[in-house]
Parts: sequence; C-alpha cells; structure tokens
Amino acid sequence: MEVYELVQEPRPCSYIPNLEARFHYFYIKDCTIPFYLHLLERGWRRFGNYFFVPICNGCEACISIRQNCENFVFSKSHKRVLKHPITLQIKRPWVSEAHLLLYDKYHQAMHVKKGWEYHNITLEAYYDTFVQGFLNFGYEFDYYMEDKLIGVAYVDVMAGAISAVYCYYDHDFSRYSIGTYSILKQIEIAKEYNIKYLYPGYWIQNHISMGYKERFKPFEILCNRPNLEEIPLWIKE
Repeated sequence: MEVYELVQEPRPCSYIPNLEARFHYFYIKDCTIPFYLHLLERGWRRFGNYFFVPICNGCEACISIRQNCENFVFSKSHKRVLKHPITLQIKRPWVSEAHLLLYDKYHQAMHVKKGWEYHNITLEAYYDTFVQGFLNFGYEFDYYMEDKLIGVAYVDVMAGAISAVYCYYDHDFSRYSIGTYSILKQIEIAKEYNIKYLYPGYWIQNHISMGYKERFKPFEILCNRPNLEEIPLWIKE
C-alpha cells in the first residue's frame, strides 16, 4: 500500500455561502480494507484513489454519520419505496456513454433544482473519480426501469461496513424516489449479509442538499474529529 498526503489550500465552500472549505487528502494505491475501515470510522470518504476529510477552520457543519443496520427498522414509507418496480444490477465500476449522459442530466437538473454549480464531466474525470481504486471492495449499483438505466450508485462493501460513495439518477423518474431507494437497498443488503454499519457520508442539518439524510434516522454521529491515532467517539443522534 502506497500513501501520499496532501492538505488542500482553502477554497470557497460548495455547501455554505461565504465560508471556505479545506480538505486533508490521502492518495492511496492498493488501499487495504483494514486501513479503509480505520479511515471510515474517523470520518474519511473515498473518490477513486483519493481519501479525504474536511478540516475547515471555524466550521464543523459537515457531520459524519452512520446507520446501525442491525437495528434499523424500515418504516411503512420505506417499505413502500422498496416495492417500486426498480431492477437492481450489481457489478464492478465501469464507465460508458450512458453513464456520462445520465450523470450530466442529473447535474443539470440539480443546477436548476438546488442551484448546484454545473460542470460537464469528461470521461477521464469520471474514470478517476468513480472507477479508479475500487479494488476488491468497490461496486456499482445500477438501477433500471425495464431496460432503461435510471440511476447509478457507487458503493464500497466490506465485512464490517458499507460506504455509500455517490449516487445520481434520472429526475424524469423522481416519483420512484431513486436516491431514497438506493440508501434503503444498501441497508437491506447490509442486513442480509450481517454488515453492521452503513456510512452515507456527511450530514448538514436542514441543508437543501445534505439535509435529506435526516429521513434515515436514527443514526450515529461522529462527535469528535480524531486523527489516525485517536479513538473515534460515535454517539446516537
């Protein structure tokens, strides 16, 4: 395993206006599962071969959360979503023209709906972000309505945890709540394979883009920002 460290210079925050964001990065080739789990427990996330955690000055709005899938109880509304006629295909991460078109369509819709800054992604950038570094734990969950691809989720699956890396979908099928379906499906799979935790990423309370994770309470929150030698303190929210 090769590890290279980088601390990013401050840049405008993507989530909260008039604030600056700063990230601590590791570039890791051939990351081992024990080290990945060590990072997850301390609030780190993965894109490609890059692992990162926010270290913003004066702001702790981004809160690391995790669901205890063993104890998670599906509500009536959750069960209705899981009954949607969506077909799931699980495979190793890859990229095609269909991926790029759907990704672009999703971000155009989110630009209109939530004011996200829109950038068209290149094949190379997509590959580096979502395909690189999947090793023996990375998977792609493809969601179909009949033979049409309507959603893609990148999911890291390990014996002790699932990490929801990223999900995008076709807003023409928004009535099927694909984003919610994806998280619930990952919890369902975790239960089936006795995987205790799902790490869905960062939560910002009441935020237009990051507040939706409140719909999957109860969850645990990381209440400290430990370095790699410190013990992470998780409490039930």
